[in-house]
Amino acid sequence: MINKEILLASRDQSLKAFLMKSIKEQGGWVNAHMHADRAFTITRDSFDVYQKQTLIEKWDTLDKIKAAMSEDDYYRHFSMAVERMIEQGVTAMGSFVDIDPIAQERAIKAALKARENYKKDIIIKLVNQTLKGVIDKEARYWFDKGADLVDIIGGLPRRDERDHGPGMGLVHLDVLMQTAKKLGKMVHVHVDQFNSQDEIETEQLTDKTIEHGMHGRVVAIHSISITAHSLEYRQKLYAKMKEAKMMVIACPFAWIDSPRREDQGPTRNSLTPVDELSMAGIPVAIGTDNISDYMLPFSTGNMWEELKLLVTGCRYTDLDNVINVATKNGRLVLGIK
Repeated sequence: MINKEILLASRDQSLKAFLMKSIKEQGGWVNAHMHADRAFTITRDSFDVYQKQTLIEKWDTLDKIKAAMSEDDYYRHFSMAVERMIEQGVTAMGSFVDIDPIAQERAIKAALKARENYKKDIIIKLVNQTLKGVIDKEARYWFDKGADLVDIIGGLPRRDERDHGPGMGLVHLDVLMQTAKKLGKMVHVHVDQFNSQDEIETEQLTDKTIEHGMHGRVVAIHSISITAHSLEYRQKLYAKMKEAKMMVIACPFAWIDSPRREDQGPTRNSLTPVDELSMAGIPVAIGTDNISDYMLPFSTGNMWEELKLLVTGCRYTDLDNVINVATKNGRLVLGIK
């Protein structure tokens, strides 16, 4: 075999080629978490929002862009995100959708229209984004309205903890669980996003899952701050999560741009610990989170780049389970049989 043939054979047998082939054989990519209604909304003129504001500050800044978007605008952006998924071989996706006093029903109507339009090409599961929380009276009205329109109940307990004080994140979780049980739906919750020892939201979500008897129906999104805690804490948490039959969605690029801090803790990065979670028997799926918007302006929604970052950043070498992360675990967390 000449050198050129050897190089070509090696290229075709590369780990990436192996994984891409295996993912396709296992039913294709699953993007388990994204915000398709906001995709491709950042511009050069609005880039200063990303430069100057924290994630929590952006929760309010988003009101401006949401208020300016019509149902047609939402449909266009949602469709652009869906087409980005289809062209990569994504066969199923889960998207949060803003349903609140600002977006009202415009985004969800657009998402439902897009789902119908692309139903022959991709399975789309919709989740209601609770960016305004569920405690405020008007926010609760839109949460309840949205809960009836989506497939999965979504949550963001940090919002109500911020707006209404300590302990209100737990009340937020109670509302999610009660609503999901009443409607027979799963729950997806943004937790532990800030890579900080101060956060124990994954544990709180796990406790509420057990308290409400929602075993196997609750999914934690991000759970980055787990790695800010000691090994002893992590092992106890994993055992509890296993009992609750918890599942997790990792969004590798979501917090990889986190700012430097001086707080102390275990040596870590800002990635969901897929290696430890998987070893503990907790299914981990993968998502792109935000695509080219105020939260993640440089994300293009590339599934391979997300998986590569997760695997490399966690030095995760169990290739069989890496394939599961990209495929069957995604269907599991989205409730797709």
